[in-house]
Amino acid sequence: MSLASWFRWNEPPSRISQKNPTEMVVETLMMELNWQMKQAEKQQRERENEYRKIKTGVDYGWLVSYPKQSYDISPAERLQLEDMCTKIHPSYCGPVILRFRQLVAEYEPEVQEVSRLFRSVLQEGAEKIKEEEEAKKLARQWNTKNKTSLSLTTFKSRSRISPFISGIKTISEDVERGTQPTRRVWSMPEFRNAK
Repeated sequence: MSLASWFRWNEPPSRISQKNPTEMVVETLMMELNWQMKQAEKQQRERENEYRKIKTGVDYGWLVSYPKQSYDISPAERLQLEDMCTKIHPSYCGPVILRFRQLVAEYEPEVQEVSRLFRSVLQEGAEKIKEEEEAKKLARQWNTKNKTSLSLTTFKSRSRISPFISGIKTISEDVERGTQPTRRVWSMPEFRNAK
């Protein structure tokens, strides 16, 4: 038995396991949520320190040591958010993150509100994806209907319609002949010949 087999120097480095796109989206979005929660917590502490400085007139902030992250969402809520993240298509991951950052910057939420804001952004993104999929589906249906209807239109255009053929009934013909026209559904009033 050789020593090279023990040390595995000659083997190529093993590749990092490839994750599927859905896992990458979930991981990326949840990392963004955690980062935004840390930032919101940091801003909340800074606001509390500023308020304390104004109230007491003394800054004791240099004495205080804060835990790295004191607030965390519950495991059940985390699982729900991860499930919602799986519904986001990889191509929409960036826009969802940008929208989330925009709302966090706009509202400056408390730490507890960040997960609710994140949930609303995920729902908005999932709805937008669903709407675009339905629009694509309708466009595909329209394209297939349009192709078949074009062939029928060219067939129908070969036959000619003559307005003077007596088989086609019009309202003016009924009036000219003195016959009682059928009840109209149009918005104009009926005109009848008094005989």
